[in-house]
Amino acid sequence: MLSGIFQFEFLQNAFLTGIIIGALAPLLGVFVVVRRMSLIADALSHVTLAGIAFSLLLEKRFMALAGMNPLYMGMAFSVIGSLFIERLRNVYKHYQELAIPIILSGGIGISVVFISIADGFNADLYGYLFGSVSAVSRNDLWVIISVCVIVVLTIIFLYKELFLLSFDEEHAKASGIPAKWIHFIFIIMVALVISASMRVVGILLVSALMTLPVAASLRFAKGFKQTIFYSILFGEVSVTGGLFLSYYLDLAPGGTIVMIAVGLLIVSIMVDKMKARIS
Repeated sequence: MLSGIFQFEFLQNAFLTGIIIGALAPLLGVFVVVRRMSLIADALSHVTLAGIAFSLLLEKRFMALAGMNPLYMGMAFSVIGSLFIERLRNVYKHYQELAIPIILSGGIGISVVFISIADGFNADLYGYLFGSVSAVSRNDLWVIISVCVIVVLTIIFLYKELFLLSFDEEHAKASGIPAKWIHFIFIIMVALVISASMRVVGILLVSALMTLPVAASLRFAKGFKQTIFYSILFGEVSVTGGLFLSYYLDLAPGGTIVMIAVGLLIVSIMVDKMKARIS
């Protein structure tokens, strides 16, 4: 059974990518949820979609760009969108939450324009929207591994600063932490992980992988580090389980992964309520 699923290179790429994304997305998701910025994943995923649509449009109009990997353009748009979010948060200091829906709306609008210019959807764009196991190439895997190394090293070196900024930004600033630059670095990491996740999970579903495992872990965890541990655990179960089921049942991988994550959340809530009744 296992040998059958791993006999093809694209399946090996998909599972290795899924394992990485299953850890990275919830890892950053913990900081995102604590900062009350859960919608940022939705905003950047739609900006990433604009980058993908633009890349596919360029391939269609210019034959010389036919071999370009849409992942790079999606990452570029996502990073630019993340920088705009941070900039708008500074512009609307008293209404910082406005930055996210502004960029989300802009991302949707630009995506629709690019898609309409390209004469509608095609199979490639559909795969990016909902995830596609067969679309993950060896080159994509190396890009995602690079993103993983960057994100993990950044969190290791800036863990204290990110922790303080997530829970008490004013105190962190008073302590001399360069909050502006830390925010920029963090939001760029989120942008890279979201754009890297789109191959397996899909652009429209990646925000769920960043928030649902965290929501489930909050029912069990008794501390911040424990929250990170459970979030990664639930993320890995969702991704690996979703990829196995999608392969053997011929289902969309993104939707299957998200439904497992939803199931884990429901179970965690039920278990938490049962513990409360017993105690």
